[in-house]
Amino acid sequence: MAIQNTDRRNNIYLNIILIGLITGTLDAVAALAWNYKANAGVIFEFIASGAFGKAAYSGGRTMVLWGILFHYVIAYAFTTAFFLGYPAFYKLFRNKYLIAFEYGIICWFVMNIIVIPISKIGLKPFHVLPTLIGMTILIICIGLPVALFADKRRKRILAGQI
Repeated sequence: MAIQNTDRRNNIYLNIILIGLITGTLDAVAALAWNYKANAGVIFEFIASGAFGKAAYSGGRTMVLWGILFHYVIAYAFTTAFFLGYPAFYKLFRNKYLIAFEYGIICWFVMNIIVIPISKIGLKPFHVLPTLIGMTILIICIGLPVALFADKRRKRILAGQI
């Protein structure tokens, strides 16, 4: 039984699935908390509007579900890329907290400079405070969990446990 638990803990795919669920959920909760005055459905309709445009706001539950799906797909994409790229980042920075910071900043730039402008949402105006809050949320909710889990795996590899 102990071997089976070790195999599960060391399985890279299970690690990514778990971390993606954590990062997606943390980021969703942070978005809901930051926008606490808005209905939770509107947050996910906004995400869905990246693909469906303004029709997402009149699509009801279906658009909310699409928004949740898109949110987790994006969270899993970042989680997978960062988890697999951790060894390269570690060679450069040698500090899991600095790497978490870098991950959050990269997430913000990719989403706000590339993804959102080419989506049906389009380019949003730049404001310093929301930018800093958004970056901080991504550092804490995506960068930190991925870096901590990836660093733990790196240490297990070095100790010969994987």
